[in-house]
Amino acid sequence: MELTPHLTLILTAFLADTLLGDPVYPLHPIRLIGAWSLWWEKLLFAWGLDGRFGGVLHWLLVVGVALLAWWVLDQLLAIWHPWAAWVWDAFLAYSLLCLGDLLVHGRRVLASLENLPEARRRVAMLVSRDTDRLDRGGVVRAAIESLSENLTDGVLTPLWALCLFGLPGLILVKTVSSLDSMVGYRYEPYRRFGWAAARSDDLVHWLPARLSVPLVALAAAILRLHPMSAISAARRWHGVLASPNSGWSEAACAGALRVRLLGPLSYRGEVVNEAFLGEEDWPANLEAHHLEQALRLILVCALLALLIGLGLTTGGHFLLT
Repeated sequence: MELTPHLTLILTAFLADTLLGDPVYPLHPIRLIGAWSLWWEKLLFAWGLDGRFGGVLHWLLVVGVALLAWWVLDQLLAIWHPWAAWVWDAFLAYSLLCLGDLLVHGRRVLASLENLPEARRRVAMLVSRDTDRLDRGGVVRAAIESLSENLTDGVLTPLWALCLFGLPGLILVKTVSSLDSMVGYRYEPYRRFGWAAARSDDLVHWLPARLSVPLVALAAAILRLHPMSAISAARRWHGVLASPNSGWSEAACAGALRVRLLGPLSYRGEVVNEAFLGEEDWPANLEAHHLEQALRLILVCALLALLIGLGLTTGGHFLLT
C-alpha cells in the first residue's frame, strides 16, 4: 500500500484522536459551527423564517460556510507552503474525529463505578436522560448505550467520510450531525425548522448504521463474544429506538455482549420508556466487566472500520489511476 498524503492524513488523524482524545481549544470547529448555527437561528426566527424554508436556508448557510471557511484557509496555506495546508487538514481531521473522546468518557464512567454519585455525574456527560436516580446497573447500561449508539454517527460515518471524500466529506457529516443535535427535534419551535437538519442526518448515517451490524459481529468474533447474537439482535430490535439509524449499532452491541439495554428512562422527570432491549434471560443489572467488554468492542470496531476505510481509499485511487 503506497502511503499517499491522504492515507498519511487519515492515519495521523485517527491515531492522534485515539491516543490523545479530542483537543480542547477556544476555536474548535464544532464550537464555531455551533455558534454560527445559533447566530443564524436567532436571526431567521427574528425575521419570521421559523418554518421549513427557514430551516433549509439555515442548513445551507451553516454547511456552506463551514465548507467555504475550510477551503479558503486551505488555499491560503497552500500558497504559503503545501505542507502547511496538509498540517492544517490533519489537525482539523483530528479535531473532528471523536473515537478517543468517546472512549475516554466511557473509561471515566468505568473508573468511578464504586462512587455512584460520581458515576452518575460522569455518565451524564454521555447521555441526555435523567441520571440522578440511576443505580449502578443503570449507569453501566447508559454508558454502553451511548458507546454503541455513537459507534455509527460518532465513529463510522465520520471516518468513512474522511477516507472516501477527504476533509469536505468529514466537515459535511460533522456539520450535519451538529445541526441535528441543535435543531433537529420533533417539538416546537423546531418541528418544521429542524426538518432539513434531521432528515440530512438520517441520510448521511443510513448506510453506516446498517454496515455497523456485520462490523460489530466481526469484532465480537475477534473478541470471542457473541457474533450471531449481534446479527439476530440487530434484526429484531433495531426499530426500538425512535431514530431510523441508532438502533442498528445499539441492538448489535447488546447482542454481541448478550446484555439488556434501555429499560426505565426519564427525561426532565418524565418517564419515556420502560421496555428493555434484548432477550429476557440476558442480564440488565450490569457490572463493570460489561462496560469493559463494550469499550473493547467499540475500539475493535473502530480499528476494523479504519482498515475498511483505507481499503476503500486505496481501491478508489487504484481505479482512478
